[in-house]
Amino acid sequence: MSQVLYLVRHCQATGQEPDAPLTEIGKQQAIVLADRLSKVPVERIISSPFTRACQSITPLSERLGLTVEVDERLIERVLSSVPLDNWRKRLAETFVDLDLSFEGGESSRTAMTRGVSVVRQAMQETANSIIIVTHGNLMALILKYFNEQVGYAEWENLQNPDVYTVRFSREGTSVEQMVQCSSPP
Repeated sequence: MSQVLYLVRHCQATGQEPDAPLTEIGKQQAIVLADRLSKVPVERIISSPFTRACQSITPLSERLGLTVEVDERLIERVLSSVPLDNWRKRLAETFVDLDLSFEGGESSRTAMTRGVSVVRQAMQETANSIIIVTHGNLMALILKYFNEQVGYAEWENLQNPDVYTVRFSREGTSVEQMVQCSSPP
């Protein structure tokens, strides 16, 4: 028997704050996301508590009649609590050195472990398939855990929203991009 994780990056938002809502484009993307994902069998939906993540999956949860479970472990990774010069370069370094951390921030390994713990727990509790909604950096780190080839370039190419499937079977684990919903209908 195989299990499937649909890992979703939230739709376009007005900002990075925890309570930043979706933009008008983001709201349209959420509808497109619901259209595309309503065709897959889903047993559970788990989301970051950030407003943009919950709003991204609400149209689908309403369509499927599923409650969105909120999990604090799915919040975005904090790279640093202080502004970093050339933060993109610094972020790239953390995809190579998973234990590198900056003032007030999480290492990639710490954030990855946090995100993967949600996946592992949910897959143990769920028979077939789940959707997890999170943020770009944490999503890339979760994907990296299941496919070590994922790195900074893959993070940089993520769109709002992207959906990746992670399939778990006796033969192993596979990761692939399922759909991009960044363009409204």
